[in-house]
Amino acid sequence: MPIFMDRHYLKGTSPAEVAQAHRMDIDIQDQYGVKFLTYWFDERRGTAFCLVDAPDRETVQCVHREAHGFVANEIVEVALSAVEAFLGRINDPDPAPGQSSAQMDPGHRAILFTDIVGSTEMTARLGDRMATELVRAHDAIVRRCIGKNSGREIKHTGDGIMAAFAATTAAVACARAIQQEFQHYNGGNAEPIHIRIGLDCGEPVEDSNDLFGSTVQLAARLCAAAASDQILVSENIFREYGASDLFAHATRRRLKGFSKPMLVFRCDWANAGPG
Repeated sequence: MPIFMDRHYLKGTSPAEVAQAHRMDIDIQDQYGVKFLTYWFDERRGTAFCLVDAPDRETVQCVHREAHGFVANEIVEVALSAVEAFLGRINDPDPAPGQSSAQMDPGHRAILFTDIVGSTEMTARLGDRMATELVRAHDAIVRRCIGKNSGREIKHTGDGIMAAFAATTAAVACARAIQQEFQHYNGGNAEPIHIRIGLDCGEPVEDSNDLFGSTVQLAARLCAAAASDQILVSENIFREYGASDLFAHATRRRLKGFSKPMLVFRCDWANAGPG
């Protein structure tokens, strides 16, 4: 049977209500000979998508109409291989421990990059072995903070780490915690480690356990533009976080790969309490 993706405009509907509607579709899908493979919900935009294995569009609408009444606004036939390539999965993920199906990931991510300042000079000065030990110290601190803030390490970049978070607040808290941890570490070590951090949020494309797209690119560029011991965040982070007193020194900067100057904010982690 063909694969269909439908779009619902559900402004004002909660994730729990969308999850319940998905379960109601599954409860009667066998009566219509269809299979609901998965769904995605963006609460901020009020948009839901369903991926359905069905004989035709009309049958998909019949199931929605009988199950809960949330009929689709649009239905298109899609190639399953394309869906897998761009979205990374076609089956509902298992909820994390303590997480209900109503809380499943809608695809929104906050992306964080760290970078060790002067890593090339550090290696030339200290030698490969000592420099490697300092990178390991960096990794341990960053990974501990990522874990404490419910993040996921995406990859190691050689002299930094890329991580993703479902919540923007968690990403900011992690960034602040990382810089505070390095401040503490540097107070007791003869060879300090200074890092910079960049943050952006949006809906990156997931493929082969990696993330791609403009959100990832902007977070990486912000990290590269940050000074030592600095956190730079995008306008997206600033708007979603909702606490303007935490961010200061807004400036427009030209960043490689972006045609227009980007509004950039600095997170004053040293003057704030714990994340």
